[in-house]
Amino acid sequence: MNLQELLSRLIAFPVLGGESNTSILLWIKDHIESYGVATVWVPNATGDKASLHCRIGPAVDGGLILSAHTDVVPVKGQDWDSAPFELTDTGDGKWYGRGSCDMKGFLACCLAVLPDLVKAPLKRPIYFAFSYDEEIGCLGAPELITHLQNYYSETPKYALIGEPSLLQPIIGHKGIGLYTTTVNGSAGHSSSIRKEVSAIHEAARLVLWLEDKMNALASESVDERFSPPHSSLHIGLIQGGIAPNVIADKATFSWDVRVIPKDKLADIIADFETHCRQRERELQSLFSDFKIQTKEWHAPVPPLDTHTEQDIVKLLQKINPNTVLGTVPYAAEAGQYAAAGIESIICGPGSIDQAHRPNEFVERSELDKCILLLQNLCREFSKNQ
Repeated sequence: MNLQELLSRLIAFPVLGGESNTSILLWIKDHIESYGVATVWVPNATGDKASLHCRIGPAVDGGLILSAHTDVVPVKGQDWDSAPFELTDTGDGKWYGRGSCDMKGFLACCLAVLPDLVKAPLKRPIYFAFSYDEEIGCLGAPELITHLQNYYSETPKYALIGEPSLLQPIIGHKGIGLYTTTVNGSAGHSSSIRKEVSAIHEAARLVLWLEDKMNALASESVDERFSPPHSSLHIGLIQGGIAPNVIADKATFSWDVRVIPKDKLADIIADFETHCRQRERELQSLFSDFKIQTKEWHAPVPPLDTHTEQDIVKLLQKINPNTVLGTVPYAAEAGQYAAAGIESIICGPGSIDQAHRPNEFVERSELDKCILLLQNLCREFSKNQ
């Protein structure tokens, strides 16, 4: 298959984050194995989702992992000019379809260079590592990384995560944690507000505390590589109450924290929990069952902070014409690979500005540049060290 055919087949799988990805992964598995490369299936606990990894080249230390995710974001409610799960070539150099940019374009490039990798006299291995549920919190990568590290006798050194970056090497991204806080207050007639504890009022005070915390972080801890150049706290959902004249006995709000590498997410959450415990002590004399509980949506995604002197940076600058280093404000699997001790960098075709939008597209020229980068990697890893 040529590159366009590969991307067309990949886009045709409407696998959303949170849904089973076994259909697309089985197709990828069969395609890779048709070139004589053994693959390793890494199922989740229930078996309805899986990740996949494989090694091309010798079983020696110092290899590089090409990392991608197989899921995409929904299209419901978006105004598309073409069928989102069909690759559309309008003749303007852009290929349209959900995931064309984020990140099936990179997946297609990996599969397109597979024949070159198989034929090459590689001195160091190149791995494929394809995950599930990246779009809902990078959920599949941790078990994939652990499995890959434990499965092979050798130790991979690098990971290249092909998120869309216009093929700019990205050495830093923010980490993220998502939370839901529930406030348990007392129900009553609104005229008795001074005698009761409104869950909505208390939730509002907590929201303001989180905003004040963000403002404090913005003045105390700054990293100008990011925009905004500080850790951010944001409340995206809030609900509570049953009527304007009834004191709400329950309110919940969901929020996220995006941390720059120098800040510790655990410290921010600990400060919030300390404040919540203090507020509970203050109000339980008025209502003994007053309580504030916060739960994680899933394990936090750590930030990425690859230093400019690391070997992965030197490698990318050797094989990639774009040598200008950058950072991004979103979270990605790169931070998870780095936390596992693997030197990591983001570099992939397409622009993040197209990701998650209607009429998502990737420029053919970007894919061609990515193919060239991967071919350069193949030649570099075929040299004697």
